[in-house]
Amino acid sequence: MFIRKKSNKSGSTSVQIVKKIGRSNRIIKTIGCSRDPEEIEQLVMQAKYDLPRLFGNTLFDKAPSIDIKALSNDDLRVIGPDIVFGTIFDKVGFNAIKDPLFRDLTISRITHPGSKLKLSAYLSARGKTEISVYSIYRFLDKLNTKYKKQVENISFAHTKKLLGGKVGVVFYDMTTIYFESSEPDELRMTGFSKEGKHQNPQIYLGLLIGNNGYPIGYDIFEGNTFEGHTLIPVLNHFEARFDLKKPIVVADAGLLSKDNIKALIDKGYSFIIGARIKNESKRIIKEIQQMKLANGGIKKIARDDGTKLFISFSDKRAKKDAFNRERGLKRLKKNLNTGRLTKSNINNRGYNKYLKMEGEVSISINYEKYDDDCKWDGLKGYITNTVLDGKEVIDNYNNLWKIEKAFRISKTDLKIRPIYHRLRERIEAHICISFVSYILYKELERVLTEHIPKISINKAIEQINRMYEININQNGTMIPIRLKNNIVQQQICEIIISEF
Repeated sequence: MFIRKKSNKSGSTSVQIVKKIGRSNRIIKTIGCSRDPEEIEQLVMQAKYDLPRLFGNTLFDKAPSIDIKALSNDDLRVIGPDIVFGTIFDKVGFNAIKDPLFRDLTISRITHPGSKLKLSAYLSARGKTEISVYSIYRFLDKLNTKYKKQVENISFAHTKKLLGGKVGVVFYDMTTIYFESSEPDELRMTGFSKEGKHQNPQIYLGLLIGNNGYPIGYDIFEGNTFEGHTLIPVLNHFEARFDLKKPIVVADAGLLSKDNIKALIDKGYSFIIGARIKNESKRIIKEIQQMKLANGGIKKIARDDGTKLFISFSDKRAKKDAFNRERGLKRLKKNLNTGRLTKSNINNRGYNKYLKMEGEVSISINYEKYDDDCKWDGLKGYITNTVLDGKEVIDNYNNLWKIEKAFRISKTDLKIRPIYHRLRERIEAHICISFVSYILYKELERVLTEHIPKISINKAIEQINRMYEININQNGTMIPIRLKNNIVQQQICEIIISEF
């Protein structure tokens, strides 16, 4: 940031604090304007004083003399999360939810994710009013019923604004979230776990996002739900809530079913869904296997239901498919040779499909089936009823990685799982808090990428957690004074002020 004297058409001069963003300048603060040269210089001096104080008091403002020896660690408190994520929280619109505990829960989920028990101690250490864990649980009991709709309204309005006022494409996918419990109930049930935690009760989380990973809404389902049965209810719910105007729906092959495709067509949706090309009709399979596609090649096939199937080929995907298949074969051979693979543990999952049983106990590898799989290396299919060409269809589908990234952020950075709650209302509240935390996380990531891409979001959060304030006792009055930011911290604060 710098101080600028700007000449006005009226003949006066304005003194401003300005930040250069890309090739343009953004006014952070106007100090004043005047025609008198002496007054202008006074305004410049005021600007020089105000510039370092945009982020709070300095050690020279209210504490001309400090007894350093009298200070202790108890006089320090972390203020970075409140400054950065608190500002984002307000500007997105979540400050419309007046309960201060909601703000603390969502911000701490980013900066210090952990159990609600640890949160109580953490808030106390940050200088907040001491909050018991029971107060936190009482708040969780009412959060979902009281605030979930408001949270969705705020997040959708923000996403719509970022996307230029129109949500033209939506992406939907599901993941499983497991519990540290062996006691299933009507919500937490054992089922197919995408995390390999088949023995743990779980729930399904369905997430709907717009372009660039900006969230629209979410829903949770019982742990034994078939994920293909969730797509239509979620679309119906959010279409009714937000008048989505029939966006193009992009979803993974796991959500593909004849019923889903029929329902999407009947309801007037355009869609792009990953195809399971090996499960297509004999006519289509024959046509696919007769294709001779070069790297990056795309071919369209008409399906019997009036939709189109685009087939693409990639050398990179072909190498990966071959590598994975060969690795699976080596594992099977090793298990056979060591006697660890018996008839009792044979199933048709993964590369066990290459096994065959001869008689009662003889197990061998079906190389004919193995060789047949080579024909599919590098091929991928996409079913659509849009008017988009093959490249546009694939480009839209490839954006599904952003929803996978959202799940990864939620599970690793925000530590959404494992969940330790047992009551449904607390589980729902935990997901709601994590959803809002993801939005704040996503917003910081967005402005970092636009303005200081060399700073990763993990590094930024580390620096934010090291921004401190010190309490100085002057004549019985505690005066908070912020310690000087380092270069990275200052850069983060500057983009937060300029963007929000």
